Amino acid sequence: MLTLKQIRYFVAAAETEKVSAAATSLGISQSAVTVAIKELEAQLGVSLTRRRVGGIELTQDGHKFLHHARNIEANIVDAMNSMTNREAQTTGEIRLGVTYTGVGYFLLPNLARFRRAYPNVVFHVVEMNRAGLEHALHAGNIDLALIIVSNLSKKHGLRYRVLMRSPRTLWLSSGHRLNRLPRISLQDLRDEPYVQFASDEAPVAGRRYLKIKPKVILSTTSMEAVRGIVATGEAVTILAHLVYRPWSLDGGRVESRPIADKLPSLDLGIAWKPEKTLSEAERKFIDYLQNEGGNTPA
Repeated sequence: MLTLKQIRYFVAAAETEKVSAAATSLGISQSAVTVAIKELEAQLGVSLTRRRVGGIELTQDGHKFLHHARNIEANIVDAMNSMTNREAQTTGEIRLGVTYTGVGYFLLPNLARFRRAYPNVVFHVVEMNRAGLEHALHAGNIDLALIIVSNLSKKHGLRYRVLMRSPRTLWLSSGHRLNRLPRISLQDLRDEPYVQFASDEAPVAGRRYLKIKPKVILSTTSMEAVRGIVATGEAVTILAHLVYRPWSLDGGRVESRPIADKLPSLDLGIAWKPEKTLSEAERKFIDYLQNEGGNTPA
């Protein structure tokens, strides 16, 4: 029979991608985490993780089970909240602006959990680009913005909290020749066909940290197109691990490898205009995202 302990240990390992880090965060031994995952795999009859350089990664079955495991944890929190009913007293409306990356890869599961815990807080969500969100905050058209704060314009002086820092990694196919190298640098990519993700100012950020001029064969706003062409081996790319998924739509494998050169992280945060006094609902939402949402895998 599955236990909550096994599920909690598996989620911690999946989100940190290191058994050692999961054990530290849980205050237990590494062997306890390893045993719990092996017990889960035995009961489910599938492999959930595999070893990789520097840690572990989820198998396709592992990614599927992680979704269910998070729902189980969220349902337990919901059950506890329904018994105490303390959070139902918090009311209010939040006009929330989001970017493509924020809404697609961070917000939705965290917003669903927050709304279950705080059922009387109403959200109005709108997607815009970074410049649009900054303008909307200053104009008072939105209250908060989930935004890549490493791209924020300094002239607006917005206040913000960083929710997560996601490292940028190299994406390439399993059979790509670079996968045979024990260490990959930016110089190893100078002659490689490159696919450029074109949303959320990714090309602008790339010009700041790439020491080479990539041979861009495709620039696209479709993340699935990026994964698809990488999985075929036709091109490589560098993107934040936050948006990494190991499979393309047609089932091709996409690998994520660290780059030897030091690259800046993608910093996702929540921003508001400097003179704003946060409401109780807004403060609780920001605190929730920082304490709980920040555990979303990067």
